Amino acid sequence: MLYKFKSKSTADLIMLEPHGRRVLEIIGKTPGPQGIVLVSQMAAALGALESALAAEDALAAQARAESPEEDEDSQRSQAVSLRQRVAPFMDMLRRCEADGHDVTWGV
Repeated sequence: MLYKFKSKSTADLIMLEPHGRRVLEIIGKTPGPQGIVLVSQMAAALGALESALAAEDALAAQARAESPEEDEDSQRSQAVSLRQRVAPFMDMLRRCEADGHDVTWGV
């Protein structure tokens, strides 16, 4: 399954199901085939995403401190970070909030 996020302010944003589900859980939405992020909910959603990014950064820093012998480039190439996955979604939320448009998926 894919999550296809839509708005009147931006192009569609497509995420694979596990990544879209994680993003929705972070912002407090029930992952499902359809949904909406209202303009009034976007500030809280952005705050929740920022908190999740800070937590991920802290875990990454701890992992680097515990395993300094591992090459930093090899750590980067192993996985795509949450920050990289949510950056387009956060941009979408910011632009939609500024324009006053909701974000929907599965509609």
